[in-house]
Amino acid sequence: MELERESTVVPIGAVYESRGDLDNICLETGKVMASGTPDRYIPLVKKKSAFLVYLLLALSYLLIIILFGLVISNELRLPSQVARLHRQQERSKDLFPCGSRSREWQYYDGRCYFFSTQEATWHTAKSHCEERNSTLVVVHDQPKQNFLQSQTRNARYWIGLSDENTEGQWRWIDGTDYLRGFKYWKQGEPNDHQSVEDCTQIFSSGEWNDMPCNYKAFYICEKPLPS
Repeated sequence: MELERESTVVPIGAVYESRGDLDNICLETGKVMASGTPDRYIPLVKKKSAFLVYLLLALSYLLIIILFGLVISNELRLPSQVARLHRQQERSKDLFPCGSRSREWQYYDGRCYFFSTQEATWHTAKSHCEERNSTLVVVHDQPKQNFLQSQTRNARYWIGLSDENTEGQWRWIDGTDYLRGFKYWKQGEPNDHQSVEDCTQIFSSGEWNDMPCNYKAFYICEKPLPS
């Protein structure tokens, strides 16, 4: 029995686009008719799907290349960024050698000094300096005395010198030898007036004066440069 040949019904009025000797595309149905086989059609959707797959793969590879390039670029820029940050830190040290967060501290000859704006007794001033990781200032020589005197502006400031433990035996708070060290007493001082003057101030004239430790005055703290 002769098999009946399967035929494909082509829509009446269907229009085909010629693709040379290869295929014809039915513009109405979206199918491709292979050359020489008018009754056989290849769906155009398959070719479009393959094209999209290749396109996505190409875009993926391109994205990988871009990301790789960015990583390499950042690694190459990192040393210069570190160097720039280091330079900025050095400039900050030049502008604020006592620390950018400690602008109330003044720099002089390798150390930092804080001049209070509030008055306190000698012992309270000592505690306030310790809370700032510092001590009441110790005056070793004339240049340092001149610096402090230029900053005190005719006001009275406590310094780290007292004879509170033993009358007449003056001691610096850091243990510096008083007897062999620098002194800058006002004429006639220390006089231990009424036997109650055991702590030292930079007087309004800039010279030193002994005063009762429970009097209130401004104070000067001192600390080394931050490491």
